[in-house]
Amino acid sequence: MKSKIVMFVAGILSSVSVWSQQSKPENPEFLKFQKSEWVDSVMNSLTPDERIAQLIMVAAFSNRGEKHKREILKLVQEQKVGGLLFFQGDPEAQVKLINEYQKASKVPLIGAIDAEWGLGMRLDNTISYPYQMALGAIQDEELIYKMGLEIARQIKRAGLHLNFAPVVDVNNNPENPVINYRSFGENKFNVSQKGIAYMKGLQDGQVLATAKHFPGHGDTDTDSHYALPQINHPFPRLDSLELYPFKELINAGVGGMMVAHLDIPALDSTGVASTLSKPIITGLLKERLEYKGLVVTDAMNMKGVTLGNLPGVVDKDAILAGNDMLEYSEDVPKAIEEVRAAINAGLITQEEIDARCRKILAIKQWVGLDNYRPLKTQNILKEINTPKAKELHEKLAKASLTVLKNENSLLPLQQKKKKKKKIASLSIGVEEESTFQKTLKKNYELENFQLSEEAGEEEVQDIVRKLANFDVLLVAIHDTQSRPRNKISFSEDVEDLILQLSNRKNTIFSLFKNPYVIAKIEGIENADGLILAYQDSETAQEVTAGFIAGKSMASGKLPVSLGNKFNVGDGLTVIAIPAILRLYRTFLLF
Repeated sequence: MKSKIVMFVAGILSSVSVWSQQSKPENPEFLKFQKSEWVDSVMNSLTPDERIAQLIMVAAFSNRGEKHKREILKLVQEQKVGGLLFFQGDPEAQVKLINEYQKASKVPLIGAIDAEWGLGMRLDNTISYPYQMALGAIQDEELIYKMGLEIARQIKRAGLHLNFAPVVDVNNNPENPVINYRSFGENKFNVSQKGIAYMKGLQDGQVLATAKHFPGHGDTDTDSHYALPQINHPFPRLDSLELYPFKELINAGVGGMMVAHLDIPALDSTGVASTLSKPIITGLLKERLEYKGLVVTDAMNMKGVTLGNLPGVVDKDAILAGNDMLEYSEDVPKAIEEVRAAINAGLITQEEIDARCRKILAIKQWVGLDNYRPLKTQNILKEINTPKAKELHEKLAKASLTVLKNENSLLPLQQKKKKKKKIASLSIGVEEESTFQKTLKKNYELENFQLSEEAGEEEVQDIVRKLANFDVLLVAIHDTQSRPRNKISFSEDVEDLILQLSNRKNTIFSLFKNPYVIAKIEGIENADGLILAYQDSETAQEVTAGFIAGKSMASGKLPVSLGNKFNVGDGLTVIAIPAILRLYRTFLLF
């Protein structure tokens, strides 16, 4: 009996995801190039000020015309900046510009992008994968790894080398205005496992990953784009919760770490933003946590760091605090001048600057910039938006679907030939037939209705009359916001309708919104069926309608708690009808 127990435990341990098996810190791979021949040769070609410039990354756009292009070219040619951070535009225009900027640069430029959910976060005509909150529901880390690998492929095809992702903030504040749906959730272990999987996918694809926002931006109610948030937890709490995923990713070999603009008295009592804090960056991150990878600031144009600080001067302060690279510097000449003055004043040594410069050059060699070749623009959209890339998007959306209610095994919804049920679908928050409804039409005979989220009493009562004679209702709640924020804007009459339908038998709700809104919608937890799809994308609507019809299974688990209605980890596994039939046939054979 004892041996069987030992074997059972051993089997469980051997099946634990590879992402959690990190026994000791793993240094980023690029560090091996710090003293390479190529890095030595580039260092020897740079003046002291040009070495400072390698620590600076400026914002670039591919949709702002000739004037903007000339401004960037000037910074590249005259100031010798080390990198460019790309924002809006499209892949074709971006690659053309990158080729031109690289040709003008003395040292190959590192290209970065905020692509948390893929190139679609910034570039037109590209794929947006599910937000990290949806990914947090997925039970298969291998899928997250494959997404990281695919995003890396697309980033490289777009001429870039560094992704400011993944977000590994533990979102334990539902009202967080800036992280929220960008987080894998509130469970630090889940956040760590998903973050490592995503990071490893990126870096196995030769794109540097950047864990953010150190030391943890999850428990704030202020957006650091507009003000400096304060986190007042004591160090033991910060160390055990907020810092946990960052420590795990450090152990797993993450290449980059982005520092947030936060005021954290337990880590630095001076009140300065963490981006400017030597105790946080040098003392905690570099010394205590022994992190040797790239340390980069959050954008230096955000009010969380600019309020009360002058451009250039604030960049110098960030360098003195221990950052290796400045993101989105607003005054490059002034920044170089200020850092040079700090060196002359003995506040930092040229040797320290040189060591950081070598780190950045090592990254450039690791991503292949020591053998830079201009990129072709032909077929770029076709090569980015491949059938395989789109198929992966669908798999991720399916795997994230979370069924919170399924009374009497209503899902998947079966339609008997002899006794057909009358089915109606209602999409709330759209004016025309939704993708969800169009997809349902392929599987059911039904009538589709739409209702504005601001509908008044007359419109609502009209819908109630129309739905009265149907046996099954498929209600979709859509999101009119550009991003799935934790907000609802229903009229009082629409709220009353949702409450009424929630208590009606055989009503299935599909929520294409931020999961936290479930806590704010009265009565929705009482519905016979409740499906959470996390966001209002075309793909999310299609796979949800397909799941209802039994085309695929649902296995997602809630990455966050929803008030007192549902807990983190809740979620029913519902097998697809074809899978059930296969199991049934197999059973009959025996």
